[in-house]
Amino acid sequence: MTPFHLPFLGQDRDKLPDGVTRPTWVILDVTGSYPERQPSNPIQALFNREDTLEGLAARVEKLRHAAWLHGVLVRISEFTAAPATAHAIRQLLARLAQDKRVVAYLPQLTMTALLAASGAREIVAPESADVLVPGFAVQPTFLGAFLKRHGIEFENLRIREYKAALTRFSQDHMDEANREQLTAYLHGLEKAWVLDLAAARGVSEETARAWLTGDLTSARAAQEAGLITKVAYEDELVGPGTRPLAAVLDLLLPRRGNAKAGRVAVVSLVGSIVPGKSRHNPLPLPLLGGPLAGSDTVVAALKHAKKDDKTKAIVLYVNSGGGSALASDLIWREVATSEKPVVAVMGEYAASGGYYVLTHARHIVASPYTLTGSIGVVSGKPVLQEFNARHGLKPEPVGSERALMYSAARPFSDEERAHVEQGIAEVYDRFVNRVAEGRGMTPERVNEIGRGRIWSGLDALDLGLVDELGDLRTGIERACELAGLPYDAPVWNATPAKTGPLPEFVQQAARAAQVSVWPFGRERVLTWLDQEVNVR
Repeated sequence: MTPFHLPFLGQDRDKLPDGVTRPTWVILDVTGSYPERQPSNPIQALFNREDTLEGLAARVEKLRHAAWLHGVLVRISEFTAAPATAHAIRQLLARLAQDKRVVAYLPQLTMTALLAASGAREIVAPESADVLVPGFAVQPTFLGAFLKRHGIEFENLRIREYKAALTRFSQDHMDEANREQLTAYLHGLEKAWVLDLAAARGVSEETARAWLTGDLTSARAAQEAGLITKVAYEDELVGPGTRPLAAVLDLLLPRRGNAKAGRVAVVSLVGSIVPGKSRHNPLPLPLLGGPLAGSDTVVAALKHAKKDDKTKAIVLYVNSGGGSALASDLIWREVATSEKPVVAVMGEYAASGGYYVLTHARHIVASPYTLTGSIGVVSGKPVLQEFNARHGLKPEPVGSERALMYSAARPFSDEERAHVEQGIAEVYDRFVNRVAEGRGMTPERVNEIGRGRIWSGLDALDLGLVDELGDLRTGIERACELAGLPYDAPVWNATPAKTGPLPEFVQQAARAAQVSVWPFGRERVLTWLDQEVNVR
């Protein structure tokens, strides 16, 4: 058996052992949330201080091909990424472990940190490690009673019973349909975790599942149960032949793809889908804060990739709970009419409108931990009638009542409510037909698994909503296959072609200054998922 001692940092950090001209081990720190790609918005990119999966993958590839390198110590600390991201890091480390000895060091043994670390052959934790392996859970807060107490009610018209996008605002408790779908989704995540950890640690599924109920409280207990390889402090692993990654960057040769045959474009769709240009809403509002994926921007990026002569295939990366039905349909159209093969890759979310946009992709890849589905439609509005009365506010309507249908000053009339319900029914039928055409199903079958219900990526594979489980690298490889390109074909991030008299940076700076509480413009019919499904 390989000795566990690693040639790591010794007393003299600047001097390598005699006869060693280059470090033999490198430290790779994995910390934070790891968004998939660098933001395409120049302003977001300028202020982005988070490492990305894109950057991590590039470093791992360089380490794989460093002939002088024997192994990598991966320190996973303060890891806040979602399960889908942790799974992608697991895949990166597993790929690295094919060529190098990889040891993961975890001060915190959490569900997601262990998932990410499971790509390494060996997992080490200090004796004092925090051990938190309780499974997955969510705890949304319902605001209906709170809002009503303050004179605010919420009209919530939805198709169908599982569509929970606005229920946190319209209800004071979780209904049974929502509880059913969240329970099933979490069971799917735990099943995926058990399968991944069982395969990584070489144990049965029963053994891995027992870790979730075994009341593990210490690193020693985790080692005895087979969850980790060894209990040791970092200084017990070290020797003099290792350097931090930053100290060896000049030794890592750049990887050049095979550019002769062509290249693959990656178009990113991240955030709530809105009409117009992509922007960032800095307000810390529930559901509405953060990046907004504008249909104009995403469509322009897809057009740029389609017109680029060197690009032979497109990967659409989606991390979105949807949004505007109109904006989703415009993006869908650009995917559906592409003569170049489009492969869709799902991130943490690809639900509701985030699923709508990719139904006609040639191939769909999801993480086992992706939240997807939510094939449904919702509309509604806040009603401030009582709030206005309490605070002496008196809206005075003049003109057509129908023109003020979405006014928050009053509820819908029966006629208006029927009008809205008819509209969202038409959008739902269109959504169902898009899925049926793209996935080769009958509309009846799509409605059966639709009705607003969410699914884990693992369940979505069984249902036929996706074609394969994997990550962005999987999607790029499938795009290469469809286009007849080698796997090492160059990959570029497609953004809108630069147009207009002002530099794109200036244009996006102006758009970023336009802050709106309601980001969907005039749109009130939404294919939207309540993204407050924060798995813990």
